[in-house]
Amino acid sequence: MTVAGEADRGTTNWGRWGEEDERGALNLLTPEVLQAAAGSITRGRVYTLGIPIQADGVPLLDYRGKPMRLTLQDSTDEGIYDVYGAKPGTGAHEDVMIFASHTTSHMDALIHVYEDGHHYNGVPSGAMKALSGATKLGIEKAAGFAARAVLLDMPRYFGDPQWVEPGRNITGEDLAGAAAAQGVEVRAGDVVLVRTGYLQLWFDQQGDTGFAQAGIGVDGAEWLAAHDVVAVGSDNAAVEAIPFDGNDFLAVHKVLLVRRGIYMLEFLDLSGPAADQAWEGLITVAPLKVTGATGSPVNPIFVC
Repeated sequence: MTVAGEADRGTTNWGRWGEEDERGALNLLTPEVLQAAAGSITRGRVYTLGIPIQADGVPLLDYRGKPMRLTLQDSTDEGIYDVYGAKPGTGAHEDVMIFASHTTSHMDALIHVYEDGHHYNGVPSGAMKALSGATKLGIEKAAGFAARAVLLDMPRYFGDPQWVEPGRNITGEDLAGAAAAQGVEVRAGDVVLVRTGYLQLWFDQQGDTGFAQAGIGVDGAEWLAAHDVVAVGSDNAAVEAIPFDGNDFLAVHKVLLVRRGIYMLEFLDLSGPAADQAWEGLITVAPLKVTGATGSPVNPIFVC
């Protein structure tokens, strides 16, 4: 794969914002785009889209391990603050937290996935180091952002009672149909939230859901990329359908993250805004600025 030129920019954003760009589609969020996004707030309702970080009762992948919250200091350490002039009965509690960067609700950095040995904008896979982490495209390069968000409720569109059939591949035509049915338009600079109902299925069956998950396929990813979105979020494990489209591991990640520099948000709780039919609003996403990390837990805020 080579750096994109004018002739092939339809399939990649490499070079679109310069040869050294590390922010990808976030470059679309100009002050004018953000000012227009603020106009999407009409109800004054706030939804938190993150799910808890805890050891049990939430969807976790075995190889990432269980999140741990360990007490660092508590009231049993009486007297440790005397040196600071602490009065009797005064103290503080502190924790240590240990978890994978891609635990529960999280955001993928552009360094997360590679194709043909390269990440977004031609950065080689060797830019990720065992000890120091990502030398380019780490999650800290995304910083934080706000944008207009559009929620597409696929169970509602397909007529499924609560969730889309596991394994179903959601196409661009499906996404366009849902947007039309809900009376919303996907615009350049948007974050598109695709609700499949998988998270509600997981909680309903307490994780006994099997391997398959509904999600977008390559066609759906290409449709979103053609609309110049900056990020795609979903309530499933990978945004994309599992089994992977065409039996191609991380096929949608390659289309969005690698070729287009479009960020991905996974395991988002979209049930609240969907129940209220809040189809558009302003979203803010603030990943932890962990230098060189491949992703970060997030708790996006959706305001409609």
